[in-house]
Amino acid sequence: MNRILKFSCMVIGATLACGGSVSIGMGGAGVGAGVSKQSDYVKSINEWHDGRIQRLTAEDGWLTLVGLFPLSNGTHTFGSASDNDITLPAGSPGHAGSLTVQDSVVTLAPLPDAGMTLDGKPATETTLASDASESGPTRVQMGSMQFYVISRSSGLYLRVKDANSPVRKNFKGIDRFPVSDKWRVDAVFERYNPPHPVKIPNVLGFEETVQCPGVLVFKINGQTYRLEPMAQEGDQLSIVFGDASSGHDTYGGGRELYVPMPGPDGKTVVDFNKAYNPPCVFTTFATCPLPHRENILPFRVEAGEKMWGDSQHAKF
Repeated sequence: MNRILKFSCMVIGATLACGGSVSIGMGGAGVGAGVSKQSDYVKSINEWHDGRIQRLTAEDGWLTLVGLFPLSNGTHTFGSASDNDITLPAGSPGHAGSLTVQDSVVTLAPLPDAGMTLDGKPATETTLASDASESGPTRVQMGSMQFYVISRSSGLYLRVKDANSPVRKNFKGIDRFPVSDKWRVDAVFERYNPPHPVKIPNVLGFEETVQCPGVLVFKINGQTYRLEPMAQEGDQLSIVFGDASSGHDTYGGGRELYVPMPGPDGKTVVDFNKAYNPPCVFTTFATCPLPHRENILPFRVEAGEKMWGDSQHAKF
């Protein structure tokens, strides 16, 4: 039977961290204190955000997610007809084919009239690699839809995207806090040797263990704080954090942030003006990580992206 995964995120409170709440940052709209409206820094942040929106609204961006289905061992028929094991959104063929799962190997058997393609060629029976593969997942196109297999610690899932999704078509942008250089803070990266295993919760209701490479140490208003990145991705550190604004002005499941890898001296910069909403803000079909306890800051981070849509109701 078809089962569409949904999630429930609870509001992050400062009481989950160190206790207490400190309000930091400027209110209102526009440009924050200490930064000229035409400054190169403000322009760079605005350009970064423009690129972020372009990626978000791309034909295969996060706004196109329309389905997430668990793939257990066995054969699963799929299509838009209600008698399928996996019911796809309207617009897909009533009966498109089947997916057979055996010991984490997924085999696609498309029906002749389904119109599926692989790399621009008609799809035939084939094994689908998941996103755990070094070369990435096998992406199958079917009209405006695309689907592929993702692997998580809880098992395999079929991820479905549609370039014509209502969320993408109706997207009007994301509100942000004023850009202020007071939220661009110097930090020192203290590397763990060896990396520490850290359990990261996610919106699917289970935890994944990641190898945390170290901790970022920085000061705000004379107080020292720490954030642990989930991973090192190329020349950046990937962070998921919550703060006292989570569930109020910002998303209750926290926000994400990339930090440049430090130089030999361990120094880098944490720029909260680049804090952005995770995909699960826009859709119930994402598999977003949530901030672990050590990454919940006890003050309001009034920088970066604000709440979007009805996501203020999210709880975890």
